[in-house]
Amino acid sequence: MLKEERQKYILDQVHLHHRVLLNDLADSLNVSIDTVRRDVKELAKEKKLKKVHGGATSFGFMNFTKDDGNIYLQSKKIQIAEKTVSLLSEGQVILMSGGTTNMEVAKMIPRKLPLTVFTPSLHVAMQLLELPEVEVIFLGGKLLHEAKFAIGGTVVNALNQLKVDLCILGTGYLDAEAGLTEFDWEVIQVKQAMIRAAKRTIILSVSDKLHSVQKYQTCDLTAVHTLVTELKPEDPMLDAFRPFDLRLV
Repeated sequence: MLKEERQKYILDQVHLHHRVLLNDLADSLNVSIDTVRRDVKELAKEKKLKKVHGGATSFGFMNFTKDDGNIYLQSKKIQIAEKTVSLLSEGQVILMSGGTTNMEVAKMIPRKLPLTVFTPSLHVAMQLLELPEVEVIFLGGKLLHEAKFAIGGTVVNALNQLKVDLCILGTGYLDAEAGLTEFDWEVIQVKQAMIRAAKRTIILSVSDKLHSVQKYQTCDLTAVHTLVTELKPEDPMLDAFRPFDLRLV
């Protein structure tokens, strides 16, 4: 594979998953980790991504803006947000995780819809504060620098005291057999507590993330009630998810 092809693949993965590991990229590309490290350094020098310990992140992951037109696959995420907002109703108590798709949901919630939203995402909390009828409760803890997402025992303990109507989770990686997976163990602990705290869980995923797997499992699909993608529910890409007791939206 040519260097240009490798670097395009790396950028696509960074933009899709927001953060990637050098080891995973090397395995996928079937090259040495030193080769990937050199590629990432070059891309970082060109300001196309940010190199972090053991991997890389997208700039959009770290710096959301109100009207950011550079969000990867934004049109798909807007479609997902529209579908998700249609599932909300007046007076609900909701948990929301972070990520660019959840940010699109937060932007699209009607200004006159009264909700209570708990979130460990500083980005999502700040966006929700623009909605006068939404009571925003930030679940504070140790903040991850890149994601601005709170982790740790303080957050998990607070979640253990909740029982909300709905949990809206963004995805890192999603597969019918492996379920929802991530590579950050501390983020997984928070997301698992969010799922336990909710009567129903909705997963939001662009179709590009379907059939992808990471090291650690957040949950299998038996813990999920609804999967929202930009696809039509009858799309063949969703066939692997049909055997589960899962609403496809």
